Amino acid sequence: MAFDGIFTRAMANELNELLLGGRVMKISQPYANEVILTIRQNRHNYPVLLSAHPNYARVQVTEIPYTNPPVPTNFTMVLRKYLEGAKLVKLEQLNCDRVLNFYFMTRNELGDRLPLILSVEIMGRYSNIILVEQETNKILDTVKHVGMDQNRYRTLLPGATYKNPPAQTKRDPFSDQGKLYLELVKDYPNREVLAMQLVKTYQGLSRQSALQLAKMLHEERDLSTSFNAFLEQTKHPKANIFTEKNKLVFDIFTHHTTQQEFATLSEMLDSYYQEKAVRDRVFHQGAKLIHVVKKELSKNQTKLKKLTKELKNTDKADDLRVKGELLTTYLYQVKPNTTSVTLPNYYDGEKPVKITLSPQLSPAQNSQKYFKKYQKLKNAVAHIEQQLALTKAEIAYLESVQMQLELAQPSDLNDIELELQTAGYLTQTKQQKKRKPKLSKPETFVATDGTEISVGKNNLQNDRLSLKTAQKNHYWLHVKDIPGSHVIVHSSQPTQETLLQAASLAAYYSKARSSANVPVDYVQVRHLRKPNGAKPGFVIYEGQKTLYVTPDKALVAKLKN
Repeated sequence: MAFDGIFTRAMANELNELLLGGRVMKISQPYANEVILTIRQNRHNYPVLLSAHPNYARVQVTEIPYTNPPVPTNFTMVLRKYLEGAKLVKLEQLNCDRVLNFYFMTRNELGDRLPLILSVEIMGRYSNIILVEQETNKILDTVKHVGMDQNRYRTLLPGATYKNPPAQTKRDPFSDQGKLYLELVKDYPNREVLAMQLVKTYQGLSRQSALQLAKMLHEERDLSTSFNAFLEQTKHPKANIFTEKNKLVFDIFTHHTTQQEFATLSEMLDSYYQEKAVRDRVFHQGAKLIHVVKKELSKNQTKLKKLTKELKNTDKADDLRVKGELLTTYLYQVKPNTTSVTLPNYYDGEKPVKITLSPQLSPAQNSQKYFKKYQKLKNAVAHIEQQLALTKAEIAYLESVQMQLELAQPSDLNDIELELQTAGYLTQTKQQKKRKPKLSKPETFVATDGTEISVGKNNLQNDRLSLKTAQKNHYWLHVKDIPGSHVIVHSSQPTQETLLQAASLAAYYSKARSSANVPVDYVQVRHLRKPNGAKPGFVIYEGQKTLYVTPDKALVAKLKN
């Protein structure tokens, strides 16, 4: 769900309950476009994140720690001058727009009351944070300065008169007395089309919100009741994150496909944006690695199709052998200089078989020609099957690297780059060849009974963890027949609960992390073996047992903490 007008209303309701009447105790600006106001209310400090980031613009209470820059920005200094100690007297949304206004009351140098508005505009790359003196409507400062040359309608500079963002011609759904949705439902019975019309008609609806409203309006009950129930969900939101088309999505509505539920919208946004920010950083920093893996994977998948087709063509090898044998058997019946002959096939109930001949060759030479073709195809089968096995192994390896990139932290990229260089997919510079590679350590988790569990985050880590550092009587886990991380339970006699928790980690750190009832094999490390010449991370084993688990992100976070 986008941070649309509906979500902004839900967040305004949540923040009002927590912050109203509180005082600003601390102001910091950890990043260029993001400010944190620490507001104390009911003997609790709430770090309120105000973000004007072009991709992550939002307002929420955050528990993610931030590091302050050594030198505060000018905007930080202005906020500290006017807002430190100020009381939050009102917090409201502008109509159903993506604008939240924080109304503060403070005093100036003379002790006179000074009402201020801190306006947060959540509008993608046009997002901004603006401090306004309420009585004069003058801008004191903004996190992004916008001059006349950038925007003729609104100048957002210190000393300029503040103007609200341009008013929309759409209706505010929270004050729609005309109930235009009644006509829309009649005119547009299709849910998708109705959602599009709702977006055009009502302010603050993203496509996702509009689809939810269209769904509720199509339910068999009073339309006004459905419309009001949709708006009421902003007061009692269901904070959840779920997967849609392999992408994480946050929402305030109830879903059957919910992956994770949260107590508050702020907790949900912490989880969502923390993961999104990591994914974006990995995508940008690891763009070269992602491109190489994707390219090599595509090349090998094309090769696999070609080899499969070639193997299918070798099915006619036996037909060539049979024709050669029939020509040899009935050589006396074959006339020279003919283009074909029909002979009885004693392998198939004497059914007649038409055999094409080369007229320039003798009957015996034609027979030998068929045997040579047969032998050539027979030899090709062994070669193709060998190439098929190698190509499938290559695809499995590349898919494992691709999975590791999807789950990687920025700090993991160096290891994956080294692995691709070692495997020959990337070239090493002379400097890199001289430098002794230093691998990072596997991820460490702790089971509820205190047993340590290690998870390899890339194939080089997997090899070292499973084949060098793990004790022979400890337990190794891996998803069955699917690319994934190696997991080691550092115990010779783990409890069933610990094994299940380790299996959940193995399922989460695998290609099956979005699946349910994932099979995970487990066996003692002594039963692992790496074949000669095998790719990094590949092992074979025997005597395993299998557990079935569903990956649980909340459990992963719990075991990590």
